[in-house]
Amino acid sequence: MTDPTTDNPGNTGDADAARASLEALRAEIAKAVVGQDPAVTGLVVALLCRGHVLLEGVPGVAKTLLVRALASALELDTKRVQFTPDLMPSDVTGSLVYDARTAAFSFQPGPVFTNLLLADEINRTPPKTQSSLLEAMEERQVTVDGTPRPLPEPFLVAATQNPVEYEGTYPLPEAQLDRFLLKLTIPLPSRQDEIDVLTRHASGFNPRDLHAAGVRPVAGPADLEAARAAVAKTTVSPEITAYVVDICRATRESPSLTLGVSPRGATALLAAARAWAWLTGRDYVIPDDVKALALPALRHRIQLRPEAEMEGVTADSVINSVLAHVPVPR
Repeated sequence: MTDPTTDNPGNTGDADAARASLEALRAEIAKAVVGQDPAVTGLVVALLCRGHVLLEGVPGVAKTLLVRALASALELDTKRVQFTPDLMPSDVTGSLVYDARTAAFSFQPGPVFTNLLLADEINRTPPKTQSSLLEAMEERQVTVDGTPRPLPEPFLVAATQNPVEYEGTYPLPEAQLDRFLLKLTIPLPSRQDEIDVLTRHASGFNPRDLHAAGVRPVAGPADLEAARAAVAKTTVSPEITAYVVDICRATRESPSLTLGVSPRGATALLAAARAWAWLTGRDYVIPDDVKALALPALRHRIQLRPEAEMEGVTADSVINSVLAHVPVPR
């Protein structure tokens, strides 16, 4: 299949350079985080799709360090919010502050006014504060006192959370979960990876000083914009579009679920598959791209029946079953 960017030779060079810059993120992040390649790929895909990422894993598996390393490898403004039970919505979005000198109220921006927001342990704050990010994530703006205030571009929320079974957590509501492009699970490291982690620490690695670890910016807004333009030209055949729709519709008919994937979920899966296809060097999407992104794009958008949960059914097993039964286009 021909490359749509060949009409302008400069575009091809820009796209190739942008791809190389985003691939270089892996090497930079690897200076701080051992393994976790799927999570790194998911974060890059989200950047390309203007989406947001939810990272879930038990404490101590480098969720926060992973996002901090990504931020250090990107020339983007970054802020972090530690979500706690007493955090208020205005602590995230900002608020009007009275200035005695001018006898007027002025808007004080919150940490959400940044390019990359690390929402750390987002499920340790009540739903009222969790929902303060809804408008920011979907509309790329914050409304305070009736005035909408646009957020910087690019804007990405990378949230971390502990599994909901752990103490002191508030499950994210469905509307909030649906705003995340991908949900990435961070597993415990393999034995060799854990040995490598301890070896690094024994050699003086300090996870609080990524600059000393050698993590340097390798990509910036221009690279990201060029990459997004190339992804937008990635071809999607009608057969692939129908395949995505059939997968999502099949979840709505699953006897194990009370809630299947919404049309927004289908859109997210297609967008993620296009980004992944471009990252792997193709200008068109194949069924394997859809399969590769199905779990992270859909697992947080479905809801299991209580009896299915009691039988050990998981969101991932339902999606894998759907992928096994939906006919793959030739």
